[in-house]
Amino acid sequence: MDQALDSYRGQIEALMRAMSVAKIIREDKDPCMIEEGLYLGSFGAANSKDALKSLNITHILTIARDLNPSYPNEFVYKVLTVHDRDDVNISHYFEECFDFIEKAKGKIEEAKGQGGGVLVHCFAGKSRSATIVIAYLMKKHGVSLSEAFQLVKSKRPVISPNAGFMIQLQNYDKTLKDLSAPNVHEETGSLLS
Repeated sequence: MDQALDSYRGQIEALMRAMSVAKIIREDKDPCMIEEGLYLGSFGAANSKDALKSLNITHILTIARDLNPSYPNEFVYKVLTVHDRDDVNISHYFEECFDFIEKAKGKIEEAKGQGGGVLVHCFAGKSRSATIVIAYLMKKHGVSLSEAFQLVKSKRPVISPNAGFMIQLQNYDKTLKDLSAPNVHEETGSLLS
């Protein structure tokens, strides 16, 4: 009896996931421009070839699990398998993601007249990809977590990094502030180089 109930629950969960995928693909298919050349979105946005082409997006960064590139011959992809759970160390991927975004933007700059951009997405475009974009803005522009979060939220109101990711963003904010603060020698009060 328990096995049958577990099987039934599994089938219902699979059906709910399929319905969620269909809804996201149908309703959330437009990438949100965060800044010039940087877009944030959902699985639906990553599968909207017309929207991607119209925005001249050339690179796609996927931060999810079980999402394969939809158009591998038409876009440059980087796919990182990351679960959306509080206990996942997403900060482990920050530098790798930042490098991909910067390289994509560099290639876009080289092609000047054509424009272009990079889409960062996860399944719903709310937690994993939003965390990466917020951290990228903090590092790239030297802004606080609060400023980066508000900017991204103003462009894509549905963002909601999970609690574990928010703690990692807070820690990253502190790390960046510590790195940018001048080192003062405690005994003499002089600046260290």
